[in-house]
Amino acid sequence: MKKYTIQDNPFVVPTNDGKVIKEHFGIPTTGDSKISIAHMVAPPGWSEPFQTPEFDEYTFIIKGKKQFVIGDDIVVLEAGQSIKIEKHTRVQYSNPFTQSCEYIAICTPAFSIEKVHREI
Repeated sequence: MKKYTIQDNPFVVPTNDGKVIKEHFGIPTTGDSKISIAHMVAPPGWSEPFQTPEFDEYTFIIKGKKQFVIGDDIVVLEAGQSIKIEKHTRVQYSNPFTQSCEYIAICTPAFSIEKVHREI
């Protein structure tokens, strides 16, 4: 039995906001509820509503910039930077900039729509 898994067919999450989400590991691809790893591209002008997830989220920026509103802080990360946002933290993600932002997101436990608690 092999002690590794190669993922070459990630689950492409359907979106209607122009964001591309390819989940390599997590509930939809492997059934793993402990961790999710996704490659994402957020187009210029993209944003999500505030959320207070039940998981830690790590983000590593590959290209472009991404904005985070965390409490009273506005944090902007650029290529090569990363951040960990602890679970139960109210946060809003956006790309108010003129170029796309490519990044990797890792959630522990795994991302699920039931545990993200987006404000509508």
